[in-house]
Amino acid sequence: MNSLSLIVYDFDGVMTDNKVYVNEEGQEMVQVNRGDGLGISLIKKLGIKQIILSTETNPVVSVRAKKLNIDYFQGVDNKVMMLKQYCSQYDYHLKKVGYVGNDINDMEAMKIVEYSFCPADAHPDILNISKFILKSKGGGGVIRELYDLINLKSIFNHSN
Repeated sequence: MNSLSLIVYDFDGVMTDNKVYVNEEGQEMVQVNRGDGLGISLIKKLGIKQIILSTETNPVVSVRAKKLNIDYFQGVDNKVMMLKQYCSQYDYHLKKVGYVGNDINDMEAMKIVEYSFCPADAHPDILNISKFILKSKGGGGVIRELYDLINLKSIFNHSN
């Protein structure tokens, strides 16, 4: 049985509600869910590596990733190529990778991994290709819910 060894997260629409606040100086702010931080911490304890892969280039991505102590890549135009490079470099087999995405820029990367997940409010095309549709909406505890799913489902066989 396959095991889950790497989880890849899109940022906007997964860790956030896909909205951005912009002040008069052009600085952007987003809202994140503290439960997702706990979820990431719990998933780490299962021995599963996690990374953020974002099309956007935004300081909030790096600040959040650093706080969560996970690797991140932003400004990624070709998520499939980046994911394949990362997996090759760090010896992850795509059959042991999960991808959590919400919009069409995640679609091709979601198709090449074994486990695809999406929030309840993902784009209809993403809902159609996801193996697991979470009950949480983007920014509403998606990763915390993902932890519960991983911890309960034997298909993920994360034990070492």
